[in-house]
Amino acid sequence: MRLFIKYMVSIRCISAVSAILRDCKIQPHNTQLGEIEIPDETDKDKILILHDKLKIAGFELMEDKKAQIIEKTINVIIDMIHNQEDSPKVNYSDYISEKLHLDYTYISNVFSHVKGMTIQQFIIIHKIERIKELIIYNELTISEIAWKLNYSSAAHLSNQFKKITGLTPSTFKALKIRLRIPHEEIGNEAHLNEMSSLIILSNS
Repeated sequence: MRLFIKYMVSIRCISAVSAILRDCKIQPHNTQLGEIEIPDETDKDKILILHDKLKIAGFELMEDKKAQIIEKTINVIIDMIHNQEDSPKVNYSDYISEKLHLDYTYISNVFSHVKGMTIQQFIIIHKIERIKELIIYNELTISEIAWKLNYSSAAHLSNQFKKITGLTPSTFKALKIRLRIPHEEIGNEAHLNEMSSLIILSNS
């Protein structure tokens, strides 16, 4: 039985959900970003308890198919940008479509309709936060970060970074207080609406 969980978007979230499963005495077959697979014969009462405990911890079991598609898309993007050593050197649309086993146009339409922004805008938001993180680590040059995140050049990265944040990467690096948003919080509606407006304005 496959269950889809909203807001389960990081390694820390996987650990938290795994602890809840143990507390409910449910042994999953598989646990990954946004979903778990549990035995088909799992007692319904245990699932109800799981539902309640997940909600208390800030997660949510999803039954709506479109909500599942959106959550899967978000988790693929987060994993692609924040968890992989390098971004895939392929079109994001092809990568997402392959991971979800769905037509990208359909995924994109569902995402845009529900979230009020495009998948590409959402990807840009996450790439900017990842750039901030890598700048703070101070282990890579801007050119190396550009390669890692599949930008065409350091200039392309710098231009996009400045459009979204109002700062150049070097100015951001020099700041004593470097504002960042945890990637598991980037999906909240207020932040998405704010960043979407910035991206639309920057491209106009």
